[in-house]
Amino acid sequence: MRAMYTAATGMKAQEMNVEIISNNIANMRTTGYKRQRAEFQDLLYEHVRRIGTQTSDQGNIVPVGVDIGSGVRLVGTPRIMTQGTPTQTDKDLDVAIRGEGYFKIERNDGTYAYTRDGSFERDGQGRLVTANGLLVQPGITIPENASQITINPQGQVSVNIGTSTTATIIGQLTLTRFINKAGLEAIGDNLFVETPASGAPQDGIANTDGMGDILQKYVESSNVEAVTEIANLIAAQRAYEMNGKVVTATDSMLQATTSMMRG
Repeated sequence: MRAMYTAATGMKAQEMNVEIISNNIANMRTTGYKRQRAEFQDLLYEHVRRIGTQTSDQGNIVPVGVDIGSGVRLVGTPRIMTQGTPTQTDKDLDVAIRGEGYFKIERNDGTYAYTRDGSFERDGQGRLVTANGLLVQPGITIPENASQITINPQGQVSVNIGTSTTATIIGQLTLTRFINKAGLEAIGDNLFVETPASGAPQDGIANTDGMGDILQKYVESSNVEAVTEIANLIAAQRAYEMNGKVVTATDSMLQATTSMMRG
């Protein structure tokens, strides 16, 4: 019976759904994480009786057909790019984006990646880097004798150098946005890279031309909602169980048929 194989596709789809939900829950406390959602499509149909065909020489038309489906498949895991809650940290080099945009990061191979994780540090040369030591672009170097580090909503970085009480601008953080930010590819370490689906990166200044503004001493929390994920997990588990019931019922029917043939 094809029902057994159809139900098997449903079980496989819900198994992958649970894996996606589990990744969301695992990243509830990951800075800048954007949750994923499973999207499904039905598979091919066998058209036993097509809609709209003639049933007689008089031109009678079939109002409804007989279509038997073959199951379901996972077709996408889009990220929900809603704003996470800014969380205060009181750390000078922590910054959060409120609105559109990503921080631009230079990878070790010279290519660029993008992130919403603004928990930055200084390396041994005073350069602004990520927690993994990757350079934040455009490059900003904070002098060794700098104090009172200030990052304004437009991303200007100012410090007091030495004993001076006057702030000196030492760099400018920029933001990058994409036409389709859901088309970015996640590569781990809170980083995304551009793809043909995301469109080309568009660099700009924070708080201008539709870019978000920058909040110093804050980081953006994950946008995962625990209650929603638990509800989705329960629904996926029940769907898996129901498909399992179909497999069991089909097996019982095949067993009954076998018994009848033996009798």
